[in-house]
Amino acid sequence: MSIFDIFDKLEKERNTGAPSSPEYLIVGLGNPGAQYENTRHNAGYMAVDTLAAKVGFEIKRIKFKSLVGDAVIGGKRCIVMKPTTFMNNSGEAVVEAMNFYKIPIEKVIICFDDISLEPGDIRIRRKGSDGGHNGIKSIIYLTGSADFPRVKIGVGKKPSKEYDLAAWVLGNFSKEDIEKLHVSTENACGAVEMILKGDIDGAMNKYN
Repeated sequence: MSIFDIFDKLEKERNTGAPSSPEYLIVGLGNPGAQYENTRHNAGYMAVDTLAAKVGFEIKRIKFKSLVGDAVIGGKRCIVMKPTTFMNNSGEAVVEAMNFYKIPIEKVIICFDDISLEPGDIRIRRKGSDGGHNGIKSIIYLTGSADFPRVKIGVGKKPSKEYDLAAWVLGNFSKEDIEKLHVSTENACGAVEMILKGDIDGAMNKYN
């Protein structure tokens, strides 16, 4: 970074009132690669991509085993991440970023897919178990805590008990469900902004 870049960065911080060091991590879970782009398991990626388009920043730098963007959202400076570790190792990326910026677990917001919710629905939780989700399981295991806020994005349940779960979450959304997903990712962005402003109860009341 040149001296001009540093001055430009400081000027932007003065203008926005945002701190120079990131306060929050916003993490969208998913799998990297074109073959996974429109799969149910990538709903978290889709949510943070929607957030980037809405706020006006890019998630493209490679850092912390992720694609990363830096943005001021709701007056808070945030690192927005799409881990590229593949879903089951998502915690590796989260822990690296947390340790680097010294961000506490309660300021790590995770967006991810949930098969117990229908497409178009979201649920906000202050904390909780992994619920059988391997990405969340990895984060809890490697951080040693489940005390992080999360935004669950509905992708629909399996067609039958016999249907293979991996095949379901790695399958593509139908045209009808992808339209519903656009609604849920927009709502997820609204929920994240409310959480950043310290109003997680308001987010739960509005979107749950």
